[in-house]
Amino acid sequence: MGKTITEKIFAAHRRDVPSDNNVVLDIDVVMCHEITTPIAINDLMERGMDRVFDPQKIKVVIDHVTPSKDSKTATQAKILRDWARRNRIKDFFDIGANGVCHALFPEKGFIRPGYTVIMGDSHTCTHGAFGAFAAGIGTTDLEVGILKGVCSFRLPETMKIVITGKLGKGVYAKDVILRIIKELTVNGATDKVMEFCGPVVDAMSMEARMTLCNMAIEAGATCGVCMPDRVTAEYLWPFIKEQYADVDAAVNDFKKWHSDADARYVAEKIFDVSNLNPQVTYGFKPDEVKDIADMAGTRVDQVYMGSCTNGRIEDLRAAATVLKGRRIADNVRAILSPATPQVFTQALEEGLIKIFMDAGFCVTNPTCGACLGMSNGVLAAGEVCASTTNRNFNGRMGKGGMVHLMSPVSAAATAVRGAIVDPREMM
Repeated sequence: MGKTITEKIFAAHRRDVPSDNNVVLDIDVVMCHEITTPIAINDLMERGMDRVFDPQKIKVVIDHVTPSKDSKTATQAKILRDWARRNRIKDFFDIGANGVCHALFPEKGFIRPGYTVIMGDSHTCTHGAFGAFAAGIGTTDLEVGILKGVCSFRLPETMKIVITGKLGKGVYAKDVILRIIKELTVNGATDKVMEFCGPVVDAMSMEARMTLCNMAIEAGATCGVCMPDRVTAEYLWPFIKEQYADVDAAVNDFKKWHSDADARYVAEKIFDVSNLNPQVTYGFKPDEVKDIADMAGTRVDQVYMGSCTNGRIEDLRAAATVLKGRRIADNVRAILSPATPQVFTQALEEGLIKIFMDAGFCVTNPTCGACLGMSNGVLAAGEVCASTTNRNFNGRMGKGGMVHLMSPVSAAATAVRGAIVDPREMM
């Protein structure tokens, strides 16, 4: 019987099998940010275990509230900052160099096919786009990962998600994953890996694949994963060029991680997206999804563009095609947070920041703040936000606020109209 990519990664990293259902894996990358890691740091210090298993394999960023907004968040940042310095962690990204973790770390070349990756953050599944097993974990597992470089997992079953057809005008990866979550529901992939494949995925950029995998957790999945291929190799080439004779050699090497033709899956779902319309959420769960035309005219107070889901350069370029030469509606405030300094710099060089600002957007530094209602765009009770983020939970962006998730192009069009609109009307 053949193996899935996840089974191959588990076999290559297996340290121990304490029971039939649990596997202890060696970890290639332990990622840390200032919201969840300080708790682990303080506990390790209290136990006399203020050390790390390998400072080269730990990547650290202050990104959720940056710059700090109050004494509490400043303390969280200081704990992380001091710990990184004590333990000589080279890959530490502080103010000025920091960006949204799940955009910054791939951009730095830290994720490779076949890797195991953990972080105290549910959207760690984003990194599966590179053909890695990447999962969000709790504080205790994070402490063990920092100290020993291992983590225990149940061997997850894999659900094969085959995406066929061809995306139409105004339809993007965000629309695809929202439609998939609608069908699977928020519990449909619980404790499973969602393996994305098919011609639509093959044609996607790395940015689009990261969007797919980023929201696998919203269907309950442990991880989303794509097969590493030429797109992956070309994205990673600046970081792997010393290891391979050429891109072709890297592509061939990556194939060792591909799922076998006779691999066993717990389920297989086929989605033909040829007739898919732009999508939007309407309630307080990520599976409450409609065609955006069905929500047309719904008022919004704020439009937010950014996050680990849709704050990359590809997202900004797409939104700018709608915003160029237009102004946002008088009843709307609009915020753009490019996901990383590199994205910000590239957007400046391409003239995208000017397009956003001329349209009336407030442009902020890279941060996760608004996405989880902590800073840089928190909603007041009763306010409505059209957002390119990943969660529309009740109060997610502010107590009493409502969030409608959509693609960057849909968000840009909504900002101009002042109410939810099918973006194809403006393209």
